[in-house]
Amino acid sequence: MKVVIDTNVLVSALSSKSIHHWLIQALLDEQFQLFVTDEILMEYEEILKSKYSETVADNFLIALNELPNVYFARVYFYWNLITGDPDDNKFVDCYVAAGALYLISHDAHFSILKSISFPKVNLLTIAEFKLMLATKE
Repeated sequence: MKVVIDTNVLVSALSSKSIHHWLIQALLDEQFQLFVTDEILMEYEEILKSKYSETVADNFLIALNELPNVYFARVYFYWNLITGDPDDNKFVDCYVAAGALYLISHDAHFSILKSISFPKVNLLTIAEFKLMLATKE
């Protein structure tokens, strides 16, 4: 199952004390395929360094680069579907380029995607994604 994960979800799941830490464990257990771009990785790095530490951010990014279920998508077209926060468009562009099944986010700016018929983006919250993984097993 191909997915793209917004930074807010990833940051909320990284701490082992988080109720969402199951997401990181599911990634490590290769329960889904994560698609990223260089632009997404740069945002992950920036936010992780501000929320945790440089060491935590660097180690997590190294792990992402080494995991067999993390793939790089090459974006050739920029959809510019999210006008409320144009910086979030990188996740939509990655989703479309990768042919992903789900985009996981808590960000309210992504809600505009529910009203756009093309390209259709399957947007899930982390809770909805957890249910999806549970039914897959």
